Amino acid sequence: MMIMLRICCRPPITTRCRTFVAICLLFFCSLSDAQELQILTENWPPISFGNDTKAEGMAVEVVKAIQAKTGNTQAIQVVPFARGYKALLDESNVLLFTVGRSEEREKLMHLVGPVAISYITLYTRKGNAANLLRQGDAIRKLKVGAYRSSIFADTARKKGFFNLELAVSPLVIANMLMAKRFDLWVEGSVVVPSILKDIGYSSDDVEPVMVFDALELYLAFSAKTPASTIKIWEDALRAIKKDGSFAKIYHKWLPDEVPPMQVIHTSPPTQP
Repeated sequence: MMIMLRICCRPPITTRCRTFVAICLLFFCSLSDAQELQILTENWPPISFGNDTKAEGMAVEVVKAIQAKTGNTQAIQVVPFARGYKALLDESNVLLFTVGRSEEREKLMHLVGPVAISYITLYTRKGNAANLLRQGDAIRKLKVGAYRSSIFADTARKKGFFNLELAVSPLVIANMLMAKRFDLWVEGSVVVPSILKDIGYSSDDVEPVMVFDALELYLAFSAKTPASTIKIWEDALRAIKKDGSFAKIYHKWLPDEVPPMQVIHTSPPTQP
């Protein structure tokens, strides 16, 4: 009688199946949340630079300070920006830094920052700006150098400069400008002195033609990165800005710039 009672009290098979499926879903969701964050950056000195074994730069030190707060020990990989940006859009659990904030990008990824402020500026070789500006609207027909997949190339197009020469890195583009392959170069003002130094020139060898926009630079997380992961990084960024370590890093690398002290998190729209 006891045996029959125990059998009768067991949940129906359909209920047990639903319970099993729910447990499996929770298990796989936990695996997804625990998946290692792939951390990528680019050669864009002094913000970030290096190779497969060592990354350096202002934003690299900021990310490492955040990692120290969170206990994250994942290696930072230096890759071409176009490759990192593709991974950011196509994969989950990817962090790419730094990424310029724009309305288009806010719809595609999570942005946490800013970690730096720059200006999107059109440059030419020293002594050439006045001649170019005298061309009026015809200047927009000239070839402009920019590095591939960058917000600088996107901004040039928005400003009516469609004749673009694209390359894999800003150093290649800067070399092409100085070799007179073209007369215009669009880049972030904060990195121009370092880029020119790396190729044997100085900031005195170029001059601005026009400033397009101010640019906030962020940590960018792929759209499918768990909210819990992003919250940890956001809280840690807020902590290093509050305790003074962020400003110390910023002034070390960019002594003439004012560090951005607010923390903003934008998220892409929820998919239906």
